[in-house]
Amino acid sequence: MLTYDGLKTKPRKLLALTGLTPNEFEDLLSAFERAYLRVYPPSKTIAGKRRKRKSGAGRKGSLDSIQQKLLFALVYQKSYPLQFVLGELFGMEQSRANEWIHRLLPILKQALDDLGMMPERDPQQFKSKEKHRPDATNSIIDGTERRRQRPKNPEKQALFYSGKKKIHTDKNVVIATAKKKRISYLSQTYPGKTHDKNVADTENISYPKHITLHKDSGFQGYEPKVCKLCQPKKATQERVDC
Repeated sequence: MLTYDGLKTKPRKLLALTGLTPNEFEDLLSAFERAYLRVYPPSKTIAGKRRKRKSGAGRKGSLDSIQQKLLFALVYQKSYPLQFVLGELFGMEQSRANEWIHRLLPILKQALDDLGMMPERDPQQFKSKEKHRPDATNSIIDGTERRRQRPKNPEKQALFYSGKKKIHTDKNVVIATAKKKRISYLSQTYPGKTHDKNVADTENISYPKHITLHKDSGFQGYEPKVCKLCQPKKATQERVDC
């Protein structure tokens, strides 16, 4: 069974499972605990009724500590396993894993929001949110795809089939800061066949003017009004006559 005590001394494994280093996990843990206690105070039951006996009595569950709860939520978000698999990893039934997913993900979202780490989803609000963030000066825009279930409808199959990944995918465009690797913007979700530039054009993102935006060839022709646009050029082979 996965436990935080078993992972905290293994930073590479913790990073692979959660996407966070031990220090980042501890920083998030404080905000996660505050958010959890606001929703589920010790004086009340999960159903919101006043407790008749002290919290913590009875059989200990596999998510008995706040560290285990955060680990559970992060592993699910990072790897998105089947609920049955998640239950096996944390020593619980699939139905119980489902309950914890629905209970903890809103808490994780609130904790990230309290820390100012939630990406902006409104393209018109991105400018006002990022204009005073020093780390936003150098930002990177890129498309990201995640695998999805193969649609049964032939038209949908063609729409969601990604020639780049050779699988059916959902696509988002993200903007991340180069220095802190903070995801500052997350677009709406599009079919995997959609080109990166078309997603960015559709989103019509409003940028702060001080940003230097780095992009790859997938955004060729995308020219938002920013301080500077950077796109690497492919090296051309020089012809050598024998």
